[in-house]
Amino acid sequence: MTRSARGRLGLFEWAPVRAVWRREFALYRRYWPSTSFAAMVEPTIYLLAFGYGFGSIIGTLYGYAYRDFVATGVVSTAVLFIGAFGGMFNTFIRRTFQHTYDAMLAAPVDVHELVTAEASWLAAKAGVYGCAPLLVGMAFGLDPSWGMLLVPLIGFLTGLAFALFGMWVSAIVPSINTFDYIITGALTPMFLVAGTFFPIGQLPGWAATVAQFNPLYHCVELVRGAVFGRLGLDSLLHVGVLAVFAAVMWCLALWKMRARLID
Repeated sequence: MTRSARGRLGLFEWAPVRAVWRREFALYRRYWPSTSFAAMVEPTIYLLAFGYGFGSIIGTLYGYAYRDFVATGVVSTAVLFIGAFGGMFNTFIRRTFQHTYDAMLAAPVDVHELVTAEASWLAAKAGVYGCAPLLVGMAFGLDPSWGMLLVPLIGFLTGLAFALFGMWVSAIVPSINTFDYIITGALTPMFLVAGTFFPIGQLPGWAATVAQFNPLYHCVELVRGAVFGRLGLDSLLHVGVLAVFAAVMWCLALWKMRARLID
């Protein structure tokens, strides 16, 4: 019987987290080509459609070529989808259909270690694949900068928050079909009003204010600040918002996953 099964939160240990990571890596070696293909093709389509389609009309935005504006914004989209979709679908399938987590918890793994390991693995993938839009952008003319080295860290923090969000959602929905409501009602609006394709300042006043509570907006601002070399003290606010969001989502994901798996 695990410490969690006895009704209390045990000490956090890294050995179970590493074990879950090894399992995830073994699985990833089998499907990495399809994941990598999607990560590269999707930003290419966005850049062609928006960067060159709308870019030919808009030209520049805030002193930057519109294709560069889109390339840096699409990073957040890649991070969002890898983190949130993985947290929702993978977690639901493994818990409900495959009973993978039941087998894991039979080993010396607690729920909080399992949640942390699964979310951090997705965050690592988000940090890596979040760089794909920048690589595509550089192929289309985006100037490289040293600040791009910070993008994987920004992607990791954002991906961690949304992976935990996805895990929390997976534990509260009654069926896998319910994810359609989350994708359409929550994730799509986040993606559209995060400053990805246009500045949120172009929105009506009330909408622009609401958009600033969108965690994805803070990811976009950090990525653009890093790539264009304009990080400042306000960047700490963006980091703080993402960190708080991740902490809240960790508590919620742990609470509901524990209820589903143990209680």
